[in-house]
Amino acid sequence: MSKLVIVESPAKAKTIKKYLGSGYDVVASMGHVRDLPKSRLGVDVKHDFKPKYEIIKGKEELVDKIKKAAEKSDFVYLATDPDREGEAISWHLAYILGLDPNEQNRVTFNEITKTTVQNGIKNPRTIDMKLVNAQQCRRLLDRIVGYRLSPFVSQKIRRGLSAGRVQSVAVRVICDREEEIRAFVPEEYWTIEGKFIPKGGRKAFSAQFYGNAEGKIQISDKAQADGILAELDGAEFTVADIKKGTRKKTPAPPFITSTMQQEASRKLNFQSRRTMKVAQELYEGVEIEGMGAVGIITYMRTDSLRISDDARSEGTQYILERWGEKYLPAKPYNFKTKAGAQDGHEAIRPTMPSLDPESIKDSLTPDQYKLYKLIWSRFTASLMAQCIHNTVSVDITGGGYLFKASGYTVKFDGYTVLYEESKDEDDENGGALPPLEEGMLLKVKEITGSQHFTQPPARYTEATLIKALEENGIGRPSTYATIITTVVGREYVAREGKSLKPTELGEIVNKLLKERFAKFVNLKFTAGMERNLDNIADGSKEWIETLGEFYGDFEKNLADVKKAMEGIDMKIPDEETDIVCEKCGRKMVIKTGRYGKFIACPGFPECRNIKKIVQEIDADCPVCGAKVVIKKSKRGKVFYGCSRYPECTFVSWDEPTREKCPQCGRILYKKQTKKINKLYCAEKDCGYSVNIEDSGEQAK
Repeated sequence: MSKLVIVESPAKAKTIKKYLGSGYDVVASMGHVRDLPKSRLGVDVKHDFKPKYEIIKGKEELVDKIKKAAEKSDFVYLATDPDREGEAISWHLAYILGLDPNEQNRVTFNEITKTTVQNGIKNPRTIDMKLVNAQQCRRLLDRIVGYRLSPFVSQKIRRGLSAGRVQSVAVRVICDREEEIRAFVPEEYWTIEGKFIPKGGRKAFSAQFYGNAEGKIQISDKAQADGILAELDGAEFTVADIKKGTRKKTPAPPFITSTMQQEASRKLNFQSRRTMKVAQELYEGVEIEGMGAVGIITYMRTDSLRISDDARSEGTQYILERWGEKYLPAKPYNFKTKAGAQDGHEAIRPTMPSLDPESIKDSLTPDQYKLYKLIWSRFTASLMAQCIHNTVSVDITGGGYLFKASGYTVKFDGYTVLYEESKDEDDENGGALPPLEEGMLLKVKEITGSQHFTQPPARYTEATLIKALEENGIGRPSTYATIITTVVGREYVAREGKSLKPTELGEIVNKLLKERFAKFVNLKFTAGMERNLDNIADGSKEWIETLGEFYGDFEKNLADVKKAMEGIDMKIPDEETDIVCEKCGRKMVIKTGRYGKFIACPGFPECRNIKKIVQEIDADCPVCGAKVVIKKSKRGKVFYGCSRYPECTFVSWDEPTREKCPQCGRILYKKQTKKINKLYCAEKDCGYSVNIEDSGEQAK
């Protein structure tokens, strides 16, 4: 007889099996195995919101396999992820397997290391029903809103649309910013910059016009700027005052989920979904040469800044050995977790602080290496000494006016020898100033005026949106990536570079919800509901009571809106294309159906002509010279084919480019996988191949 351990993913199962040995069988549930039905509400709103769970379609065979494994075992451990979602999965598994809900069979691992896994198995507990109920309440709230509100939105705007308790608020945040941008009226202002050369010097330094003895002067137009410039012409400039000091910069704390996603967006250009996917891999375990499968970061869904004493000690020892004692602070920093955080897990950190990224680079995929390096560097830097700047600020007078210059030099680099946090806006003052003394005369190289206009607020990026959602209490560590993926996937928001811009569809849906469901689709209400869920998780509030408080008001609001909007539609006009219908001569339009967008004749039902939307790439067919288009197999895998198919039958799994092979002159193909990123020649008699990073080339 063996003991059965049930986890969520195969990668995690493999790593844990290695640590537990032959007396244990480890299987993966592949996430949730039981959920509300897809085809109906699945919530009995008349009888205390009793959910009607069922086995998820397609997982019947997996559930049977887990049941058989449980029957053969003398004990079952439920080892799903250490959060509300994981607690609920364990509860569902216990129900399916007929386990005693009061049995101590629940184990959690904040990190997948040998010590933590073995200690977890030695210290099981019962399933925490407070966490389960918080997850159930969130799931049922989202189901009620989605199944009651989405059909109404679809009826009024366009078939197939959806609305959600949190996603709709995220769309509103993005739309509100777009309205600010449109309403913004630029205002003109001018700045004056002087470039001065100190006595005996050669290199000029810059100083900014400030004002006069009475204070700061705002320059609003060219006439005012020209007047000041005229008064400054020929004036003698003197260093009036010098202030020197030091500035200490403390390192940023280790990552929590939101800051990891923000920094990965800024530094690595990772979308939040990509960041969480890679972080999950690093947590569950990767094959490290000489070590086998090992989890190299702690659990990646957290809002706590806590780190263990052992991790601090190991990280401090690494810093001492690599950089020396002067790179350690006089006393450890005490980073405070924000008020209201769940504080269920440590901050995100390496499980082995001495395992530096370069030593395991060859065992990781490029994405894994980049994210691990970011997490490791941030954690290690958070244990290091402050960076110290020598600062100087200078007042320069001339012609009755005042200029100011400031700069700094690095006295001690401290933690910045390893890592510096990125900022959404660069507000750092310039570098060093030349040696200056009070009373020193300065030579004027030039003084110029520049026209500027105030700028509207920037559109949200993933990093700034996650920051805004977190600051307003919207969502929790596990939900940010899903929120963004959902609103983009449903075409309420589009990506423009790094920016998130609402689509016409998103703005119309937002207008309907904002005007008609203002109580529920707003920041304050959604943040309050998140606090209610936290209160359910800590046992201070009942989940059925929370659902009841919400449901009555929501249903009344929906009924009132339906009555008020009888006969009122908010349809979106179809987007016209340049494609002429060959059957009737009308210009065809883009429509959206159950399976996505397609091109159709606007003369329906008289003319039923439709076409697929074809996405071309910037490459020519190597067989006939026509355009190459992106296609998908029955299983959804992308491949490339000739736009003249079936006349030309060219197909390729790898993307053709416009690059020519330097050896034979034929076209090169781009091959990209987790571990491969290269250009190569497909001709067997050639064999040319080069890594894109190594060549410095990019396929066009």
